[in-house]
Amino acid sequence: MTAGALAVVGRRDRDGLGLRALGAFLGLTYLLSWGDMAAYLFIPGVAGFVGEVSNSHPLFVLAVYAPAISAIVLVLADGGHAGLGRFLSRLGLWRAPAGWWAFLILGVPAIYVAGAALGNGLDEWRLPKGLLGAMLFMLVLGPVEEFGWRGFMLPLLQRRMAPLWAGLLVGVVWGVWHLPAFYLGGTVQSEWAFLPFFLGSVALSVIFTALFNDARGSLLLPALLHLQVNNPLWPDAQPWDMALFGFAAALVVWLRRERMLSREGGATGVMDNRGERTA
Repeated sequence: MTAGALAVVGRRDRDGLGLRALGAFLGLTYLLSWGDMAAYLFIPGVAGFVGEVSNSHPLFVLAVYAPAISAIVLVLADGGHAGLGRFLSRLGLWRAPAGWWAFLILGVPAIYVAGAALGNGLDEWRLPKGLLGAMLFMLVLGPVEEFGWRGFMLPLLQRRMAPLWAGLLVGVVWGVWHLPAFYLGGTVQSEWAFLPFFLGSVALSVIFTALFNDARGSLLLPALLHLQVNNPLWPDAQPWDMALFGFAAALVVWLRRERMLSREGGATGVMDNRGERTA
């Protein structure tokens, strides 16, 4: 079956997910994420009670998991355990054009190394202590977000607009969602400027969108891309890496312009109610 046919199959999913589900997803995601982070910002003494915020603090992990939690709650509400099984079966979709696998394995590291070189940061590039532990932690942290952003939000938007516009919108929501982390000491983002990160998030979201659609609505491939973007192996290249991801996004849009600008080019299934592993 062709990718275009798969997109049409997804659009005919007989689920009850629509604009209300999208609104519920955004509301629950931001409530879970911004709610616990707001406690640190606005409640005096909370850090002394629950501990200083860090990338491994349970409240921070809860904030990161919020998109996935929201998506799973809404999928369960609409499709029950069977629907959740079909949703999770998209983790088994691994086929994508070879160019995407090359980008995942070689392209993303090259962007970080080039960005660090542009920012004269290669001399400070050191592998972190406890690299294996850091790798394992990142494997179960950022990639889990993709259950929500690309697994749930993106296909619902692509039922109503072309992939480019859906990807840009997800990118805006995704970028703004990170905002509290820039005001909390102990997070990686607290050392960065928000605007380059935000623009880079929007550009990355366009790349995620093209990959998601070329992989037929896979959950696995966006999760792997997210892992590479957060990979502790690569140097901190802010803000140059974000600029380079912007150029990469523009190139992807140009190369995939027919699909990115057509509503028929987007995978739109959240759950496939016929039990087929299509998206």
